[in-house]
Amino acid sequence: MWQSITAKVEDAMETVIFASRWLLAPFYLGLAISLVVLLIKFAGELFHIATHAFTATESEVILGVLALVDLTFTGSLIIIVIFSGYENFVSKIDHSGHRDWPEWMGTIDFSGLKLKLLSSIVAISAIQLLKQFMSIQNVSDREIMWLVIVHVVFVVSSVLLALSDRISGHSNGHSAASSGAPSAASSEPTKAGH
Repeated sequence: MWQSITAKVEDAMETVIFASRWLLAPFYLGLAISLVVLLIKFAGELFHIATHAFTATESEVILGVLALVDLTFTGSLIIIVIFSGYENFVSKIDHSGHRDWPEWMGTIDFSGLKLKLLSSIVAISAIQLLKQFMSIQNVSDREIMWLVIVHVVFVVSSVLLALSDRISGHSNGHSAASSGAPSAASSEPTKAGH
């Protein structure tokens, strides 16, 4: 009888914990709304560039275009987080009726999501650094030094993460192949049916 009560409590706890993933859904919805904010900023920046195209210097136009690229990368980063995060942590999206569904959506696991996030952050950091180099006369040496340091930290972090994922993936695949045992992904779950 005690085992039956314990099993019911455990089942109830697991149900609540599993359902708690839906608490993340409003976060992803909020990120989707933030894309509208980015779009407004993008449109304002584009309007500014277009209205000053004939009077602005070449470096000012390049800085404006780099700002547009920066906003675009940020929007792409948000899309990656929304779709990959939602599918990895909340629920699968039924995309059978969507002809234009990108192939990468629904196929990125958590490890791939981390790598895509870091590579996007490195790209955004590079754009910011390039923007500062374009207006080098307005930026102190100390600011440039810190921007370079932060960018190098992002680059090194992403390289180390990619290497660690590759090493762990390669060693897991090698040991599973050499022993003839199935990989962890294909082994049956430990709590198959309560």
